[in-house]
Amino acid sequence: MNTSKKMIYVTRSSMPPMEEYINEIKELWESHYLTNMGTKHEQFVEMLKVFLGGVENIDLLTNGHMALELALQAMNLTGEVITTPFTFVSTTHAIVRNGLKPVFCDINPNDYTIDVNKIEQMITDKTSAILPVHVYGNVCDVEGIQKIADKYGLKVIYDAAHAFGVKYKNIGIGKFGDASCFSFHATKVFNTIEGGAVIFRNKAFSREICRLRNFGIKNEEIVDAIGVNAKMNEFCAAMGLCNLRHIDEEIKKRSQVVQAYIANLKDIPGLRLNYVSENVLPNYSYFPVLFEKEFGTSRDEVYDRLIENGFMARKYFYPLTNGLDCYKESFDVSLTPVALHVSETVLTLPLYADLSVDDVDKICNVIRICRK
Repeated sequence: MNTSKKMIYVTRSSMPPMEEYINEIKELWESHYLTNMGTKHEQFVEMLKVFLGGVENIDLLTNGHMALELALQAMNLTGEVITTPFTFVSTTHAIVRNGLKPVFCDINPNDYTIDVNKIEQMITDKTSAILPVHVYGNVCDVEGIQKIADKYGLKVIYDAAHAFGVKYKNIGIGKFGDASCFSFHATKVFNTIEGGAVIFRNKAFSREICRLRNFGIKNEEIVDAIGVNAKMNEFCAAMGLCNLRHIDEEIKKRSQVVQAYIANLKDIPGLRLNYVSENVLPNYSYFPVLFEKEFGTSRDEVYDRLIENGFMARKYFYPLTNGLDCYKESFDVSLTPVALHVSETVLTLPLYADLSVDDVDKICNVIRICRK
């Protein structure tokens, strides 16, 4: 392994200037109001509503997983939920922890989102919702999915953890479906250290989320729902306020890193780079590369060689969630062959705002050397 320099990881958290954050949290020492939807929380909500395209109903939570889990609970779903196995395990866990059964639909080979042409054949009389995932910031076929949902009377809950700031046909991604759930984890394009949010079309669901995130408490004497403690605290909201002021600059920097990767890798046989629809304003959240047979070297060999040279890529997503130890006895990964192939050939390369073009060149040189 190259020990001459620090390891470059697949991502690095974006942070505002220290002085800006300190100034933002100073008043917390005066108010001692640290949680329970304080001033910073409410300021952050209003700022997000504007940034995300004029959304009306948004609720902040401790993380993106609780956004998914409570969104499903708020809709009082039963039976089966059609989803994708090509996602982080949180998506599947949120379904199962609500007592629902995930039904895994394959993905399309172009942008790795759920294959809208295969959804209808998976619908049964037990199906209550579709939970698609905007993968790597690539947008699902939102129009096709909604058409199916309307036809069968199904709810649509989007896992938008990768899609903060993304627009489709100039519409904020959170405006599609019945709900969209975002992650503000430290590794994401936009972070609040830890945090998440859910956007609802129906204000009644938003009121239910408010109750569920606070133990199911209706008032001081009535607790009439089984909820959790999933409120965002003031320090995380303050980080969100700071980072949101810099988000456009951060995305611009990430786009420059992506362009450097594309310039280096676009003409190498056997490499498949990420496809971005012309209708999508991307956020450059990840840079996935598929190492096909023509490349001559397996994804795993490239992964090992990158690590030896100080670059931590990620097999994201591998294994598929329907092949994880906690689920593999109940599901068959061979039934989602496109997702299986992508999971076995994809690497997401290091990508963050301050990654230098020089380091991108070095990463790409390692990849070139691997080719046989």
